[in-house]
Amino acid sequence: MTATMTDAPPPVAPKAGAGNQRSGRSFGQILMIVAGALLLVAAVRVITGADQLDSAGQISAALGLAVPIGLAGLAGLWSERSGVVNIGLEGMMILGTFGAGWIGWQSSPWLGLLCGIGFGVLGGLVHAVATVTFGVDHIVSGVAINLLALGATQYLAKLFFADGDAAEAGGNPKQSPPADTLPHVTVPGLSDGLASLEKHHWFLVSDLAGILGGLVTNLSVVTILAVVLFVGSWWLLWRTPFGLRLRSCGENPVAAESLGVNVYTYKYAAVAVSGGLAGLGGAFLALVTSHTYLEGQTGGRGYIGLAAMIFGNWRPGGLAMGAGLFGFSDALQLRNGGETVHALLLLLVVLLAALAGWKLYRKALWQGVISAVMAALVLVWYLLTEEVPSDFVGATPYVVTLLVLSLSAQRLRMPKADGLRYRKGQGK
Repeated sequence: MTATMTDAPPPVAPKAGAGNQRSGRSFGQILMIVAGALLLVAAVRVITGADQLDSAGQISAALGLAVPIGLAGLAGLWSERSGVVNIGLEGMMILGTFGAGWIGWQSSPWLGLLCGIGFGVLGGLVHAVATVTFGVDHIVSGVAINLLALGATQYLAKLFFADGDAAEAGGNPKQSPPADTLPHVTVPGLSDGLASLEKHHWFLVSDLAGILGGLVTNLSVVTILAVVLFVGSWWLLWRTPFGLRLRSCGENPVAAESLGVNVYTYKYAAVAVSGGLAGLGGAFLALVTSHTYLEGQTGGRGYIGLAAMIFGNWRPGGLAMGAGLFGFSDALQLRNGGETVHALLLLLVVLLAALAGWKLYRKALWQGVISAVMAALVLVWYLLTEEVPSDFVGATPYVVTLLVLSLSAQRLRMPKADGLRYRKGQGK
C-alpha cells in the first residue's frame, strides 16, 4: 500500500480556461438570443411607432452611460475573483473623478486620465492593506473607503478650486475648472450610410442601422479603451496561467497556497487593478461626460456596477450586457423618455408572457400564474395609457436593476472564498 501511494503520480493542475464550458452558453446560443432580441425590439418599434427605441442617438447615449458602470463592474470582477469583496468602488470612482479634474484642467486631459487611474489605484491599495494584510471585514473596509473618499475630495476641492487661478478659470468649492476634450472617433462613410438607412424606418434593417450607427459615431477614445479592457480582462483571467492562479485565490486560497501560489501578491494585484479600473470610470465621468469634476458626480454608479457584475455572474460578457442594459434604461429619460418607456411596456408584456409559458411548461404552476397575471396587468397599463409619467421614467434604471437581479438570482455562483478572511500559512 505504501509503495503504491509513493509511486502514484502527482495530481495535475487544471489548464487555464478548463472547466468553464459548462457554466456558459455556446457562441451559437448567444447569437440566437441576440437575434431573437433584435427581432423582438424591431417588432415593438414598428407596432408602437417609437422610433427612438433603438435609434443611433439612443444607443450612443446608452453607451456613454454604460461605460462608467461597466468599468466599475469590471473593477469589482477583478477584486472578487481574487476573493476580496470591493464595496469601496464608489469611493474609488470619486477619487478618480477628483484626480482627473484636478490634473486635467491644469495640464492635459490625458494626464488627467492617468491621474484618475492613479487615485483609484491608491484607494484600491488602501482597501487591500486593510482586508488582505490586517484582515478587516471587507464590507466595513469598503464602506470606510467610500466615506473617506467623499470627505477627502470635498476638502481638497475647497482647498484647490475655491480661489486663485482655479477660481478665475471657473472653479468653485464643488467643481473644478473645465478641462480640454478628449478625442472622439467617427468611422467616415459608414456612419453616414447607417444614418441614411435608419431614416427609412424599415423593419430590422433600420433597427440594425441605428444600433450600429450609435456604435461608430462620435465614439470617445475612452470608450474604445473600455472595450479593449473588457476583452483583455477576459483573456487574461480565463486564458492564461496568471488568471488561473488569481481565480484560484478566490475559490480556494488554501489549496492555491499549497501549490506555491503567493496568495497575498495576487490579491494585492487584483485589488490594485480594481481600484485603477474604478478610477478610470470616474475619470470618464470627469473628462468625457462633463469635462469637469463635480461633487456627487458618480451618483451611485459604483453600486450599480456591482449589480451589473452580479447580473453577469462574475464574468466580463454578462457584465457588459448588464452595464449596457442599465445604461440603456438610464438613457431613456434623455431621448423622449415617456413615449419610449411606454413602448417598452409592450416588450415587457411579451417577455412576461414567455416567462409564464416557460414556467408552466416546467410545472412551476405558481410562478407561471404570477408571471401571466403580471403580463396581463402591464398589458392593461399599456392599452389604457399613451405615455408613461416622467417620475416613473426617472425611476426606470432602478426598476430594471431590481427586475434583472430578481430574475437572474437563481443561476448565480460567486467565487467560493469571496469575502472570507485568509491568513498566510493556512495551506502549510
